[in-house]
Amino acid sequence: MTLQDISDRIAKAEEAAGRAAGDTTLIAVSKVQPNERVAAVLEAGHRVFGENRVQEAAGKWPDFRERFDGIELHLIGPLQTNKARQAMELAQAIHTLDRPKLAKTIARLAQEMGQCPKLFVQVNTGEEEQKAGVLPAEADDFIASCRDMDLTLEGLMCIPPVEEEPSLHFALLAKIAERNGLKGLSMGMSGDFERAIALGATHVRVGSAIFGERTAG
Repeated sequence: MTLQDISDRIAKAEEAAGRAAGDTTLIAVSKVQPNERVAAVLEAGHRVFGENRVQEAAGKWPDFRERFDGIELHLIGPLQTNKARQAMELAQAIHTLDRPKLAKTIARLAQEMGQCPKLFVQVNTGEEEQKAGVLPAEADDFIASCRDMDLTLEGLMCIPPVEEEPSLHFALLAKIAERNGLKGLSMGMSGDFERAIALGATHVRVGSAIFGERTAG
């Protein structure tokens, strides 16, 4: 499957949902992909990419930014507080704001740096013990506390449980976002992004369907 194939499917899903064309941002998830695969997608004209680890992003994207203009980098993996400054220097968006300590660190750094990436609160919609994210019942309070720290939130993010119907989780995330006045919904991946778009996704995270299977863990 090609980048164009995915873009066409996104356009069809937007149309089917009665949404405006271009309403959904495609994040090409380039984590642990060989640089030549990433370069090929850049050369095809795509500019929005997702990375899981700050260290990997730091080793990859400064060089690409010297070669290609307009790159927008989204961090979509767990973020340690000691990597927050580097993350904020590298990325234009962070999708995994998931705990008070990280929120306080980002708020402090934003004041120091005079800038802040777009922020998405990660919600653990499946309430899975092994997965990061704010529990749905605690999401409203966490969002309010972030706003109290003068953090401007872009929206919410979720990763549904593998064995469950993702649409149920997408609908839950959309409900939490709506009642908190948040428009951004980072949800949907290679296997379910069309269902996510039908339920209001503004950002879909697609990796293997664009690049092929990852080459490392």
